[in-house]
Amino acid sequence: MNYSKTEIKDLAKAWLVISLAFAIVIAGFNSKLILIFPIMLLTVGVGFLLHELAHKYVAQKFGYKAEFRAFNQMLIFSLITSFFGFVFAAPGGVFHGRIASKQKEGLIAIAGPLVNVVLSLIFLSLYFIFPSLKFLFFYGAYVNAFLAVFNLIPLGPLDGSKVFQWNKLVWLASMIVSGGVMMGTGS
Repeated sequence: MNYSKTEIKDLAKAWLVISLAFAIVIAGFNSKLILIFPIMLLTVGVGFLLHELAHKYVAQKFGYKAEFRAFNQMLIFSLITSFFGFVFAAPGGVFHGRIASKQKEGLIAIAGPLVNVVLSLIFLSLYFIFPSLKFLFFYGAYVNAFLAVFNLIPLGPLDGSKVFQWNKLVWLASMIVSGGVMMGTGS
């Protein structure tokens, strides 16, 4: 995959802001934030990054030029909402031009949430294998499952709307699996 300087800058900016927003929700705006922020970089940040790169990878496999662009206003909004105890995470998206079919659009869209489900299962497994790091792995499992479920909502620009338009059974199955994984995190 090729990356422009703008894309790398936007990915880094979104990674940092989303991680910080989730860290604020968990720790508050106090000294614990310094301890929680690196954990969120590893769990939420990696989940966000790999989610977006999955979209890019599949779009490029179909022959489309694809690049991530951050939504600066939504990054600021994510930080603002974090002070109220939740994160509305819409840091940006992968733009790939007009796609020739609903199937290709759906496959590109489903790639991100599927990565989050896999990451959630990996973090959940690590949660049981390494009990001393339960805090890290719990948040990795929960947040990645949440990102999958949230992104599969079939509204507006979210991935779920593209998957739903392409194939309602694939959408339903992916939502059930994502929701099941989220419930499996104990949340």
